Amino acid sequence: MALTVVREIRRPYDPDVQAIEDFETDVLSGFVLARAASGIADGSIRREIGDLDLIRSWFGRPLWEMDPPDADRYFGHATRGLSVSTRYLRSFALATYFRFIELRMKPQLYRLTGRVVECPLDEMNTPRHQSRMELRIPPAQHEIQQLFAGWREDLAGCRKFAPAARNYVASRPMGQVGLRINEVRMLDLADAHWDLGRYGKLHVRFGKGARRTGPRARMVPLINGAGDLLRWYVEEVWGHFPADPARPGAPMFPSERRATDGTSLRVGDHALRLGLAEAAERHLANWDGKMTPHVLRHFCASDLYLNGMDLMAIQELLGHEWLVTTLRYVNPRELHQAGENLQVTRSRRGMEGIRSYDEMAA
Repeated sequence: MALTVVREIRRPYDPDVQAIEDFETDVLSGFVLARAASGIADGSIRREIGDLDLIRSWFGRPLWEMDPPDADRYFGHATRGLSVSTRYLRSFALATYFRFIELRMKPQLYRLTGRVVECPLDEMNTPRHQSRMELRIPPAQHEIQQLFAGWREDLAGCRKFAPAARNYVASRPMGQVGLRINEVRMLDLADAHWDLGRYGKLHVRFGKGARRTGPRARMVPLINGAGDLLRWYVEEVWGHFPADPARPGAPMFPSERRATDGTSLRVGDHALRLGLAEAAERHLANWDGKMTPHVLRHFCASDLYLNGMDLMAIQELLGHEWLVTTLRYVNPRELHQAGENLQVTRSRRGMEGIRSYDEMAA
């Protein structure tokens, strides 16, 4: 009776170079497809692939061969001079890549190379994203007033009034009602409902979704004078653009560029960011190079809280899913001040109660 030769499964065969290259390509293609399926934006996927390519170029071998000492040398020496955020994003891309291999490609990799994949990053060598722990202190109220007062005066003598006024008005709701820049630029004329509520409301149709749920719509009240300013813009400025108000989906903030039918396209976020940055350069030197739409959103949360709005109401206004996210938007000084005011109020109420009791007892 003849015996069958059986290959020992613990002894990997020696694959050729082409097989390794083909498998590496398959892994990367599968990684990209999986990230796209999970809802990650194309730009984020391209950044992750770019980070992986940089690490692969430094390592010189397939990434699944990296061990913890290799990761120590890369993040401890090769990227030592890079920013904290850059090092963190590269480590995140690498960890995600290894997670994909562990979930999808682990058996195939073992059969091909005999290697049991294990992420080289652990709690000892993973770069920390320390910027998440930094306190975000927005400008004070008088600084925001100074910025927009100077910007408003510029409109009288600017060379191109309509685009300048558009950038000015589009930036105001970011600090008045906490809109994100994409929420502002995606507004249509029909999204302004002047007759709803006491101040009117905006239908924000493209609110940021949480955990890849897609855009989340919400209604935002036009408080802090946002309604009056927006109404002035629609009545006095919007008509300067070659846009048709009767056209479905007519943008609230049009671009100077035109579509094939001759009507204005929607303004891009670059134009709005640039307008805000240039205004800060002229009128708020302390924030030159640091003023962004998100800074205005942080200012809005802090300002509303300092003026008595409840945190849960601010959470709903900003479109946050979790209250803890809203807390990160509020200036810690405002939280402390509000706490002191609450303690004073409670003390006064307590003293009034004591006086009332004494009077009743007498």
